[in-house]
Amino acid sequence: MKAHAAIEPEAIEPEAPARTGAIGSNSRLLSLALRAQGIALALLLSAQPALAQDENASKRKPVELTEKALQIHRDALLIDGHNDLPYALREGNDPFFKKIDIAKPQKKLHTDIPRLRKGGVGAQFWSAYVAAETAKIGTAIKDTLAQIDLIHRMVKAYPDTFAMASTADDIVRIHKEGKIASLIGVEGGHSIDNSLAVLRMMYSLGVRYMTLTHTDSLDWADSATDKPKSNGLSPFGEQVVLEMNRLGMLVDISHVSADTMRHVLRITKAPVIASHSSAFALADHPRNVPDDVLKGVAKNGGVVMVNFFPGFVTAEGARITKEMVPVWRELKSKFPKNEEFWEAFGQWQKQNPLPKGSVHDVVDHIEHIIKVAGIDHVGLGSDFDGIGSVPRQLEDVSCFPYITQELLNRGYDREAIHKVLGGNALRALRETERVAERVAKN
Repeated sequence: MKAHAAIEPEAIEPEAPARTGAIGSNSRLLSLALRAQGIALALLLSAQPALAQDENASKRKPVELTEKALQIHRDALLIDGHNDLPYALREGNDPFFKKIDIAKPQKKLHTDIPRLRKGGVGAQFWSAYVAAETAKIGTAIKDTLAQIDLIHRMVKAYPDTFAMASTADDIVRIHKEGKIASLIGVEGGHSIDNSLAVLRMMYSLGVRYMTLTHTDSLDWADSATDKPKSNGLSPFGEQVVLEMNRLGMLVDISHVSADTMRHVLRITKAPVIASHSSAFALADHPRNVPDDVLKGVAKNGGVVMVNFFPGFVTAEGARITKEMVPVWRELKSKFPKNEEFWEAFGQWQKQNPLPKGSVHDVVDHIEHIIKVAGIDHVGLGSDFDGIGSVPRQLEDVSCFPYITQELLNRGYDREAIHKVLGGNALRALRETERVAERVAKN
């Protein structure tokens, strides 16, 4: 987003409470808090110390766009693996897009149509996210269907801009038509309520990837931010992965534990993606992907799509974000009243401001994945409108060209940059479709 931040769960910037109030409610803050990797929120009530810390940590100059980079960017098919705009719209209680018209600039969001166009987005996986807590109260399927419905209605509401895509060929065709290919990713296996039938129905509704877990470990898959139950996947978890292979649905290993990542790689027949994760070696957070898994993803033919959240991209941000988990739990236990909890949590965050980082840090992760896994196995998964703190020069969806420029600055050529921007994700989806075709013949 910009300095103002957007509506997001993994971290909320200083202005976010007021902004959220404009299109949400206090309950939104609590929901956002739970949405982040278990608890990783950042109200960031005092941003200046973090900015100072950033300045001391990095002397790298802002990226300056050149016509050469802009032309490379314009010629690319940019595919973003994860955007939470549908959740922000649903929380805004605007099911018919009358209050929040994304054809016009939306200062309280990271995403609107003018900035998608400026950023050169060619295809977007829209996240159908509902909180893991919905599984405990029995509304996960209903709420997820509402999110899927919202995505379809959003696409229909702006037919000159969006078109639903079901296949890799659809993405290419829609992009050539000058529209933004729109796909659906379900964020969290809790959304299928332990039912392969529900998984199949969601595929029929256009879902083309599912993140196996979100914040909580499930009966069948372990989360990165919860205690393990299966030390990877249970036998049913293996069935889920293989059924996704059969359907042609991408298996998403973001949010799962490293052991779950390894287990998935052992059994999947198709390429996997991490729709919005970064490199563990650079930012030591369990939401990120370790080097041995990066090497496994390379052998698998998959793609790790780099997340922009500073808490997963900067080393100091990862340290602070990890510390939030025990602090959050301790304060929730100590202060059962919501207002008292938020006051205490806000005080802790004033003392532990989250560094923003910059586009340089994000490209560091891209480059690390290239070095470990290869140029064919990295992509972009911004998490815009799902994070509340953003790096400098990656404030919103208009800023993708800065990544192209920085890759060019580091010596990557047009072909390599196009792979990072979307070519790798397109290849992984196409190969997943081929696997489904082969399975269907057997």
